[in-house]
Amino acid sequence: MRDGLRVLPAELELSTAELPWLVGNAATACQKSRFTVWLRIMERAKGLHALLFNTFPGEVAGHDDSGSEHLHASTALQVGPRPTDGGSGCGTKGDLLRDSPSMWQADETCIEWLDQQRERSVKNVSLGSWVPSIGRDAINELALGLESTGRPFLWALKDEPLWREGLPGQYAAAVAGRGKIAGWAPQEDVLRHEAVGCYLTHCGWNSTLETIQHGVRLLCYPVSGDQFINCAYIVKMWGTGIRLWSPKRGVVEDCVRRVMEGEEGRRMQKRVDELRRRVTMGEATRAAKRNLDSFVAGIMSDDLVLGQL
Repeated sequence: MRDGLRVLPAELELSTAELPWLVGNAATACQKSRFTVWLRIMERAKGLHALLFNTFPGEVAGHDDSGSEHLHASTALQVGPRPTDGGSGCGTKGDLLRDSPSMWQADETCIEWLDQQRERSVKNVSLGSWVPSIGRDAINELALGLESTGRPFLWALKDEPLWREGLPGQYAAAVAGRGKIAGWAPQEDVLRHEAVGCYLTHCGWNSTLETIQHGVRLLCYPVSGDQFINCAYIVKMWGTGIRLWSPKRGVVEDCVRRVMEGEEGRRMQKRVDELRRRVTMGEATRAAKRNLDSFVAGIMSDDLVLGQL
């Protein structure tokens, strides 16, 4: 809150450390400079005729569809999430791969491995590709925690020393049959697979939208940028996952059990199923199409000065 400025709902209860500083350090001068930039961007955004947001209308109960009281309703246009299967839920694997925005080569044997697992038994694990590794010690603890759960897991972990140096010796051989490590996985194909029971994620926005689209409950381990805000929405606003506060093996084992078993896990699944229906069906998809059509029509008529956020 600054001079009456309210950017995020109070229910998120974020600390200043969880704001998307993204670059730089925690020094006060750096944070003040970046906050000044944010305020300037918001002020300039008021003068734009249209901004596209890769999100869905009414994402927060009790808040208007624009997602901000400071932008006119006709300015903030939600155009997502974009269906990768034409909205029918039955696109072919080839279509999905051609549509994939990933810059990394996916390991297609992941799907063959998932085909051999029981329904909703697998932990899908990925902490993204562009932020730094979580560190040698954290990787080591996470690896031991995933193994100790006794549940099968698929871990997309970049095949680079910086990312894999924390793995215990001969780890892949030790978990063979129950665990698969891939340099990169075809994420949407994985998330829609019936064997996947939960997703341990860094909470990048694309991954967050994909889990909503495919109805997967979440175990959240934010690392950088907007991931802490996305995590707060998942845990506190939507109730579709819980936060993993530490990669320690005992914490990982306990949190996986909470997400995948018992009443708490069933409650999360019910919430994510409800959110999926609201986001991917009916008025939400029609609104996204109307907004995109309106945006394109504005370009064609040459009447708008356009911006994209």
